Amino acid sequence: MWLILAFVAMLSCFAASIAYGISEISIHTVWSALTDFNGSKEHVIIRTVRLPRALIALVVGACLGAAGAIMQALTRNPLASPDILGVNQGAALLMVLSIFFMDDGSLMSRTWFAMIGAALAAVLVYGLSSIGHRGLTPLKLTLAGATVALLLSSITQGILILHERSLDEMRFWLAGSVAGRDIQLFLQAVPFMVIGILLAILLSKQINLLSLGDDVAYGLGQKIVTVKLLSLAAVVLLTGSAVSVAGPIGFIGLAVPHIVRSLIGSDYRWVFPYSAVLGAITLLAADIGARFFYEVPIGVMTALIGAPFFIFLARRSVH
Repeated sequence: MWLILAFVAMLSCFAASIAYGISEISIHTVWSALTDFNGSKEHVIIRTVRLPRALIALVVGACLGAAGAIMQALTRNPLASPDILGVNQGAALLMVLSIFFMDDGSLMSRTWFAMIGAALAAVLVYGLSSIGHRGLTPLKLTLAGATVALLLSSITQGILILHERSLDEMRFWLAGSVAGRDIQLFLQAVPFMVIGILLAILLSKQINLLSLGDDVAYGLGQKIVTVKLLSLAAVVLLTGSAVSVAGPIGFIGLAVPHIVRSLIGSDYRWVFPYSAVLGAITLLAADIGARFFYEVPIGVMTALIGAPFFIFLARRSVH
């Protein structure tokens, strides 16, 4: 019942995202533009600008929310998320490299580059945080992720400075934005997003057991390595495809799973779908807010909301 209500709220935010902006358009006009297009200025704006923008915000928000929930479940780290652990930055770096070395690269190749970058960053962070006699710990994972994220961001900025065309093309994208995105690139990424969401839902029962600890999961007959690899694949698919379309938008993957668990508990069979729906709602709401602040990139809006939340979580983890 609550999931259905959340889904209705998501559709309401989707409709509001199409209707509201600097120039407000009535819901009746929005509906007529979708069902009875007449070529008027408002109908053209709805179909070519606001509808693609709202659709991208909805799907990207769902991907980032679900990816954050998977990462927090696998690592048992409340600070884990694609942006905090450097996965977003890895995808962004490979996207920039694809433009730097392949000026005429296809849209599909850029999506693949983003997913490869996300995978390499995830493996690097996991490997670094596993070094030492105590092995992987939440604190080491967070420190390794923050270090790798900073390193990859610095390399990305250096490449952009060296390559003026990349700087012009990527500057707004790197801030995180759903405005003016290439709808063809989005359509190319949708299959990977759908596979990632379905994979997360299918693995939810196994991830429930993993969240109790590897020893408990192994004792209950779980194939721990297989489940972790498939879960990592889901994170890479969700994060890489989302970043390839909208850039490295932060804090959705961090905040949304916490809010969901505080509302419904820690059963990941429900946490994953709720995180996807609430992630979509959050990004749609942030995009609506961004329109009334001189069209700032949506990544700026999510950072303004998410930074205090991250500080709160960090303080609570320390104490």
